[in-house]
This record gives sequence, structure tokens and C-alpha cells, in this order.
Amino acid sequence: MAERIEVLLTEEEVDKRIQEIGDQISRDYAGKSVHLVCVLKGGSFFMCELAKRITVPVSIDFMSVSSYGGDTKSSGVVRIVKDLDESLKDKHVIVIEDIVDSGRTLSYLLDMLRSRGPVDVRLCTLLDKPDRRVVDVKVDYTGFEIPDEFVVGYGLDYDQKYRNLPYIGMVKFD
Repeated sequence: MAERIEVLLTEEEVDKRIQEIGDQISRDYAGKSVHLVCVLKGGSFFMCELAKRITVPVSIDFMSVSSYGGDTKSSGVVRIVKDLDESLKDKHVIVIEDIVDSGRTLSYLLDMLRSRGPVDVRLCTLLDKPDRRVVDVKVDYTGFEIPDEFVVGYGLDYDQKYRNLPYIGMVKFD
């Protein structure tokens, strides 16, 4: 089955929105520092761009969880592939995700991170698909709400392809 990509959000739209989110986080954490926890692999592109736009001190760490495999829908089974390198104790934590879909993975992840003693834990996502939500997850910073389409680009992939696209595209199967 061949796939093609249709542009949903241009590079300029994504860049502008990331700046706005960076400005908001900088205001919300004025006088404090934030610890960004990037959910790999998809969140890495978004986190790097966002971190450059946050004006308060930033530290970062990475975590890898999986619930997709090679499919286009979440399996609902959460697997931690790589845990954090640093403690979250007494830190203001912002979890950086590429997309919030069913909410299953993030609900599990956020509960686990909150149990590690941070001051607070907030969630920031580039893309949100609220129509797909099966578990209630509060998103504190949202780039874009999008329709229930399978999307790629800006870190999001389809079977490890298309992460490097500088825009958000919808995958269409022919």
C-alpha cells in the first residue's frame, strides 16, 4: 500500500505557534526553572525548538515509551523503553509530547512521574486529537488541535518515516 502526504500545518504555522507556547511557559515560570521531559522519539523535534524559545532556565531529560509499534493506532499497552537519567524531586516538570491521542500512554506516564516527587508536572503537546481521547488527560500547553487523521512530520512518523518533514502532514493511503 502506497502512501502520500498532504500538508496540514505549514512550517511557518508550526514555528509561530511554538514561539507562542515558549512565551507562555516563560511567563508562567518567571523566576523559576523548568525541567523538560521529552517523550522520544517524536517529541525531540518539538522539544528542541520549544526549549530555544523559553527564556527561563531549562534542563532536559529524555524518556522513551511505546504504545504504537508499526501500526497507526495505539495498542493500549504501554512499555517504558528508556527511563529518565535524573531525579524529578523538587523540580517544575513539563512533559513534552509530539501528539496526544487516546491518552492511555500519557495518563500512565504522568501518574508515574508525579509519584517521583516533582513540585508539579504539566503536559505540553504539539498536536492534540481530543476526538480520539479514551482516557481523560489534562493538556496544559497545546500547539494545535487536529482532526482524527494520521499525521507525520516534525518528529511524528509512520513506521519510522517522515519524522524529518518540517511541517505536519496527513498520511493518505492509496
